[in-house]
Parts: sequence; structure tokens; C-alpha cells
Amino acid sequence: MAKSKVFAVIGLGAFGEKLCRVLVEKGGQVIAIDRDPETVERIKNAVAAAVHVNATDEAALMKAPLDEVDVAVVAIGDDIEASILTTALLKKRNIPYILARAVSDLHQTVLRQVGANEVVNLEIDEGTRIGQRLISPEVFDTIPLSKAVSFAEIQLPGLFRGQTLAKIGLPQKFKLTVAAVRRTLQSIDDVGNPELQEELIMPVADTVLKENDVLLVVGKNEDIEALAALE
Repeated sequence: MAKSKVFAVIGLGAFGEKLCRVLVEKGGQVIAIDRDPETVERIKNAVAAAVHVNATDEAALMKAPLDEVDVAVVAIGDDIEASILTTALLKKRNIPYILARAVSDLHQTVLRQVGANEVVNLEIDEGTRIGQRLISPEVFDTIPLSKAVSFAEIQLPGLFRGQTLAKIGLPQKFKLTVAAVRRTLQSIDDVGNPELQEELIMPVADTVLKENDVLLVVGKNEDIEALAALE
């Protein structure tokens, strides 16, 4: 069984708390961090560890249990100074991947400059969507169609390369409908530079799937997650 990803979520406002719960629900190990002891107390039973730390205090953050963290999320909202300083300190701590929340274009620019690998500018109710994407990076994007059903973009699992849609049988094996296949093609322009072009293929039974294809599927969330888990 693959090792669960370890996430640190710093800032437990409405967005951060929701993100923690979604990551745990999807099988992630979560270290929740906030400077408010009451907030930490509220979430401690829902996560692997809940730590009362002021993340802008370098000495305190360096002592926090972050050695095994794969992804850190700076979910601090309106305190721009705190989010920037926390991001910089996480970068100094050599966290492999840092996703930070921004509240303006300028904030987003500064977060990238101090070390954020990814910056999102979003509303609180996007916590669910972000959590699902962090747990399953093979799922590029999802659009909920109902509580149980979504439209999703999924990286083609390696074991399906070179096979036809009919042979892999997604409707039968995974109860998923393939709406389209997105394929990236590389060509050479007039001056000899490589040029990437996207092609959207309407699926038929004998469509042969290629490396780096992206499947656009519709189905139940648990079936989408099962397909995304394949290698």
C-alpha cells in the first residue's frame, strides 16, 4: 500500500479547517497548525496532530513536527504579513511543496517571490475542491454536478497506454462515462521551435490512448477516485 501523503495546514479559519477535514477524509495525514489554542483544541480529534504554534515565530516553527511533510498549505487569509512570513519560513525549512492562499494579485506575486510553489486566490467554499486535488494530483480538475457525481479531468493511468477505449472498458469496470480525451501534440513551427497544441478527441470504441492523454469523465466521486488511484 502506498504511503499516505502528509500535509501541514497552517491557519485554521473556515477555509483551513475545511481543507483539513477533506484531506483526512480522503486518506491524508494532516498536521493542523494555528496560533489560537481554542481553534487547535477544536480540530485536534479530527487530524493526526494539532499544534498550537505562531507560524511567524521562526524558532517555534522550526521546532514544529514538519520533517515528514510532503505539502504545506498556508491557509492564512486576511493577515497578509503573516501569510508571507510563514511561506518564507516554510521555504527555509525545506518543505517540498508549498501552496499558499492569496487575497489579491499583489499578495500572490509576493508569495511566489518568497517561495510558494503554487498560489491560489479563492473563496472559503473552495476548500473541498483544493483538498481533493492535493490528495489526487492525477485529477487535474473536478466540477461537482451533484453531491455524489462530478465531471473530472484525469491523467491517463500508465497501464492503459496503447489500449483502446473499448478494451479498457471504463463504463463496465469503473461505471464512468468518457466524454472526451484531451491530447497534447508537439510540432515544430516555421523557425524550428517546438510548439505544443491541444486536441480534443471525441471518443469512439477504437480510440487508441496515448501517453499524457487526459480523460474527461463523468461519474460518481468514488469511481473517479478509484480510476485516479491506478498507476
